[in-house]
Amino acid sequence: MEEMLQHQGRLCRRWWMKMGLCSSKDDDIEEGDLPEHKRPPAPIDFSKIDPGKPESILKLTKKGKTLMMFVTVSGNPTEKETEEITSLWQGSLFNANYDVQRFIVGSNRAIFMLRDGGYAWEIKDFLINQERCADVTLEGQVYPGKGADGNERVKNKTKPEKAKKKDAEKKSNSVKEDNRATNKREEL
Repeated sequence: MEEMLQHQGRLCRRWWMKMGLCSSKDDDIEEGDLPEHKRPPAPIDFSKIDPGKPESILKLTKKGKTLMMFVTVSGNPTEKETEEITSLWQGSLFNANYDVQRFIVGSNRAIFMLRDGGYAWEIKDFLINQERCADVTLEGQVYPGKGADGNERVKNKTKPEKAKKKDAEKKSNSVKEDNRATNKREEL
């Protein structure tokens, strides 16, 4: 019975399409209601790009797209303290009309998710000026905050994981060479 109703629905839809009363698109979903990956990208105005600032290019390319940034709280906070501090930051951003969602991912770390990535650099500037902000990671760049230790205050350093991976690869290669029984390779 259910299959027959579905078949009738398909036949009816085909007839409506043939008559020109309906388009072939699925129910004519409006552009704003489409999922982000199906929306056409916003046009980029190249006159607004400052060639001296690579961040201006990123701002324009991320406009209208969801973006996430990692924020580290300085000191040695508990997860509850991190929750309270980042909640204050989120409230301040909400009062400034920024749509930000916050997710706690560790005892001193949170993710701030933005619906419009074009505002990410303004939000990053706000966060790094907070007393308890150790750093903000945005698009692979780590920006030290006011709460960063003196040795952490290196401007725009890349993710430390990349450097650690390279060191680990070098060590693993040297271990492979040192574990050989003989220096010569024997042919079988």
